Amino acid sequence: MSLLSIQKLADLARLVRSYIIRSTTAAGSGHLTSSLSAADLMTALFFGGFFHTRLKEPNFHGNDRLIFSKGHAAPLLYSLYTAAGAITEDELMTLRQFGSRLEGHPTMQFPFTEAATGSLGQGLSVGVGMALSAKYLDGLPYRTFVLLGDSELAEGSNWEAIQLAAHYKLNNLIGILDVNRLGQRGETMYGHRLGEYAKRVAAFGWKTITVDGHNIKAILKAYTKALAEKKRPVMIIAKTIKGKGVKLVENKEGWHGKALSKEEMSKALGELGVISTGLRGMVPQPAMTKKEHAVFHRVQHLQRHHLHAIKPTDYALGQMVSTRQAYGQALAEIIFRHKEVVVLDAETGNSTGSEIFKKQFRHRFFEMYIAEQNMVGVALGLGRRGKIPFVSTFAAFLTRAHDQIRMSQYSEGNIKFVGSHAGCSIGEDGASQMALEDIALFRSILGSVVLYPSDAVSTEKLVAEMARFKGIAFIRTSRPATPVLYDAKEPFPVGGSKVVRSSPRDKITVVAAGVTLHEAIAAADTLQKEGIAIRVIDAYSIKPMDREGLLKAARETGGRLITVEDHYPEGGLGDAVLEAVATEGVRVYKMAVND
Repeated sequence: MSLLSIQKLADLARLVRSYIIRSTTAAGSGHLTSSLSAADLMTALFFGGFFHTRLKEPNFHGNDRLIFSKGHAAPLLYSLYTAAGAITEDELMTLRQFGSRLEGHPTMQFPFTEAATGSLGQGLSVGVGMALSAKYLDGLPYRTFVLLGDSELAEGSNWEAIQLAAHYKLNNLIGILDVNRLGQRGETMYGHRLGEYAKRVAAFGWKTITVDGHNIKAILKAYTKALAEKKRPVMIIAKTIKGKGVKLVENKEGWHGKALSKEEMSKALGELGVISTGLRGMVPQPAMTKKEHAVFHRVQHLQRHHLHAIKPTDYALGQMVSTRQAYGQALAEIIFRHKEVVVLDAETGNSTGSEIFKKQFRHRFFEMYIAEQNMVGVALGLGRRGKIPFVSTFAAFLTRAHDQIRMSQYSEGNIKFVGSHAGCSIGEDGASQMALEDIALFRSILGSVVLYPSDAVSTEKLVAEMARFKGIAFIRTSRPATPVLYDAKEPFPVGGSKVVRSSPRDKITVVAAGVTLHEAIAAADTLQKEGIAIRVIDAYSIKPMDREGLLKAARETGGRLITVEDHYPEGGLGDAVLEAVATEGVRVYKMAVND
């Protein structure tokens, strides 16, 4: 049952509560009441013998994973690690201070954070990704625990994650739902009616366990049952009191995100009773068998050493191939050089091209169905466990997951996004399917790479570049077949560009990418017949942009550039070019989709 007596766990829970109270008062802010409600649940998990981790090796492959989806309960997270002796009380008192590792919501500055949270409804998806990695890719026995708040169960992304976890039978995933009744402004949708949550979660195929979230003995029994489940994911649904342990705030509205004054803190600490400040809890280490170690290290050996020289697809100049098709083929080739690659698709694989990969490497392909927000969260979880996830769907539908993409940058996400059927070039499908904002979306992500190939060869090369790049990268692919422009030996480094038409007599430079490059080439050929020479640049790397190449072309063609793009004017190729050259006095004329 437990490595500690129930009384010792209760003592630790009081210590954790005292840390929460003291640290939030010192900060003058922080989510005190949301942290207090889950203190018993998480103390029992940490120190009751259920959560296994090497505190000195947060990234050890056999560690259980813990995600605070209700990221505003960060004071609880930090207090648990203080009670475990992993951080000092002095550091705990730096909560929310400028420069502290202990931010108001968990970030990667804190070494025990699995993923940055705080935008609610995302942690369970990340947990699904980690559980998928352990069960289907690495053969590891660790479990993934996710602490959820009842308010965030209103988010649809949680239900996307719940149904997918059941579909993949993730018996190594345990959700802990803290039903404390109160949200930011009042009562949640179902208040303390645990049965409403239980029947909904169970309807998706999860095992549900309801429990009094302040009864240590009952909590220990709930965890024991959860870990014994062998066939499906488990949700522990706990009735708790927001602000538990402090009479002033217990079950009271209006205290969300507020700290106690020093006077209120002194009274609250007195209510807790005698606190053993020297008490420390023990977190058990992972007990991995020799077989489990061998399976994992065999996988790692394959990833690192079994590399094969792959002959690129033999595309002929002028051959008509869509870049979405070339993407799928490129995936099936880079897997031999990047064994960590996994592919996710939102039920569009026969359109995006990822189906080509699926047919050959089914064990590394995960169908996410039409649930893009969850797909991005799952990809983040996979990436956090060392995988290189390629995520594909129509580019227009990635916009609905913008928040998940935005949050991935704070988790140091290593995700490769592939948006197909971009722009007006998809034609007959109509406006709802046309991505005309996607370049702007991905350009706005700090440190991201944005690529837009024009033919099969550049697509193949850029997919390989994405796999090598560590971080968030986006490649835009197109529906229509376009002629192959480049020889297979042509390099396509990130941050580069290609001059595809030029002469000493060029009057102006046209900058294009993807489908519009072919239109620009056709225009150049037509103008050539009329005795007018123009330069054409393939700006396949929209971020980072080849600034020097653009400036050189501008200097040689009258200081003028025309950008042509299948995207809205705001935030697209034209704006990227403007940002690159505006300080040098170059005039840029933008042609974009305006209607």
